[in-house]
Amino acid sequence: MRVGIVTATYLPSRNGVATSTALFARGLRERGHDVRIFAPRHPQMPPHEDGVYRLNSSFAGARALGAPADYPVMLAPGPLLTSRLPLRDLDVLHTMHPFLAGGLALKWGRLAGAPVVYTAHTQYDQYLHYAPMPKRVGRAVLRPHVGAFARRVSAVLAPGQAMVDMLREYGYAGEVELFPNPVDLASFQAADGAAFRAQFHIAPETPLVVSLGRLAPEKNLDVMLRAFDQARASRPELRLLVVGDGPSRAALEREAREGVTFTGPVPYARVPEALAAADAFLTASTSEVLPMSMIEALAAGAPLVAARSPAALDLIEEGVNGTIRDASPSALAGGLLDTLHPDRLLGLQAGARASAGRYDLAGRARALEQIYERVTAGQSKRR
Repeated sequence: MRVGIVTATYLPSRNGVATSTALFARGLRERGHDVRIFAPRHPQMPPHEDGVYRLNSSFAGARALGAPADYPVMLAPGPLLTSRLPLRDLDVLHTMHPFLAGGLALKWGRLAGAPVVYTAHTQYDQYLHYAPMPKRVGRAVLRPHVGAFARRVSAVLAPGQAMVDMLREYGYAGEVELFPNPVDLASFQAADGAAFRAQFHIAPETPLVVSLGRLAPEKNLDVMLRAFDQARASRPELRLLVVGDGPSRAALEREAREGVTFTGPVPYARVPEALAAADAFLTASTSEVLPMSMIEALAAGAPLVAARSPAALDLIEEGVNGTIRDASPSALAGGLLDTLHPDRLLGLQAGARASAGRYDLAGRARALEQIYERVTAGQSKRR
């Protein structure tokens, strides 16, 4: 099957959509499919990428729209560039975005006579503080657009229940299929965190908590730091590694107390060892859908201590692979201490590894292949 994936963000940008897109492409290719990725140009992209077709982009546009610094904004390709892209023989198109990338997917789907699949990844209401307009105006523009876009595609997927609920709020009443993101299970299960611990001077026996992701206001990181500080008052030997970068980093570093180390960004190849170094993974975010970092933590054997959110409810089986607590410092601190208790920790770590099995790349790629087969069969019948 010839698959075209139209995405507004791709490697080397560091976010869940870019990572999951690259993983799905790899999984589909391993199953024998021809996968073509259409993504914005990035100044750090490799000189040659098999199966990746770069479209013009703008970092100035990203800043104007409030997008993260590592998220160049895709620009609409002109007729000359479009004519050079391998579009006409595509069997199916897949997009993760209801805006320009989604519009291109619909346009190119008509050109190829191919159906379009849409994965709704982002709770856009949670990110309106980045947009250069009042939130009320942003919602009034955003919601009907996303709902209308979902009605125009052949299949709508959502990685977690939060996105299903969002689509309903946005006026989309059609079918939505829950479709979790994948993880390269083998690389996380085989990872060894000893070198990562040693790099940051953390002894093997020291109980280590890890937080990994973008350091931004919507992540509720100040609550996470206060929760860790409260837990450390009971167990002074605890350490916290905050892995990642973002606009809130400087302020958080000023706020953090003893026992907290900010590692800065790490290459994605080192994420498995960073998570394998952890005894537990801590997050206070309530804006997540089904974050890659939380799935990856489970795969590495780090139980989750999470604020109550749709993502936590989707991922965590209480007392088996982690715990869900209220989004307050005291509640999360209690959850962290319970998780790290010697009588429970080993069982929770084993439960984390076991629960990650349903997200393994091979199975998720096979499931996506079946969706593509279904929508292409439906397209043929309509013809």
